[in-house]
Amino acid sequence: MRRTFTSLFMAVLFLIPACDYRTTSRSPSQEGNSMNIYSHTVDSLSGAPVDLGELQGQVVLIVNLASKCGYTGQYRDLQSLQNSYEGKPFTVIGFPCNDFGGQEPGGPETIEACAAGYGADFPIMAKVQVKAGDGQSPVYADLSSTMGDAPSWNFGKYLVDAQGQAVAFFGSSINPDSTEVRTQIDALLAGTNGDES
Repeated sequence: MRRTFTSLFMAVLFLIPACDYRTTSRSPSQEGNSMNIYSHTVDSLSGAPVDLGELQGQVVLIVNLASKCGYTGQYRDLQSLQNSYEGKPFTVIGFPCNDFGGQEPGGPETIEACAAGYGADFPIMAKVQVKAGDGQSPVYADLSSTMGDAPSWNFGKYLVDAQGQAVAFFGSSINPDSTEVRTQIDALLAGTNGDES
């Protein structure tokens, strides 16, 4: 009986943070919002430096990925989103992390294989630490402090405008290809010169 209760209790502990339907919005002109995601250089999955400044002028959805998560199927939805905005100033960028439930234990080859299994070819960076503390990715430190929200599980999503300002956060349970996410992307794209359709 005690073992069953302990197993059930542990399962609930994992499910609570994983069921994250939070959506936080922030005006890019909101006072104190001075970070610029495009000022960062990160490593690609292969280890090459990537200057995020090259994305200046694009709208970006930044997602913390995991290969062994109940939400891993969102790779397919992220790619669908990427495909539907082809030709627009928009991209998805994935940052694998092993912070939540140890669900990204592998290296670059494992991560690439997982992405390929879902037909995903959006840019994926090197594995990072998303949680606050020593070793936290500077990108995630800026995003979480600016939005006042941080992922509590895998597949948390930050929407960044063309000026590099974080303007929305969507929890893990919010599908990236949902109307809720698309509406905010469309609004941001309407404000860029690249939306001429």
